[in-house]
Amino acid sequence: MSQQVVCANRLSDGLVVYLTPDGEWSERIARSGVASDDEAAEKLLATARQSEAGRIVVDPYLIDVTEIDGEIRPVRYREWIRATGPSVRPDLSKQNYQPADGGQGG
Repeated sequence: MSQQVVCANRLSDGLVVYLTPDGEWSERIARSGVASDDEAAEKLLATARQSEAGRIVVDPYLIDVTEIDGEIRPVRYREWIRATGPSVRPDLSKQNYQPADGGQGG
């Protein structure tokens, strides 16, 4: 099995979010909890479904990721776009955004 993380959309604003190891949601894939086997992936997904039942997120699902130079990166291009921002306006991408909290945002 490849490594996987849980992705969803936050209901309050529609943004793409990733489930963290502590069961919270982050806009940054770098903060996501990574499952390396089927059992861990199912546990993450079960936690995400609780958030869905609580109307925090919608449509949580697992995506394949890989680690490159210490960074978690989606395998599929579609998920790369969801993780990094619009492909047509690089100036609006998540990589260019610097939150006031020093990069720990969302």
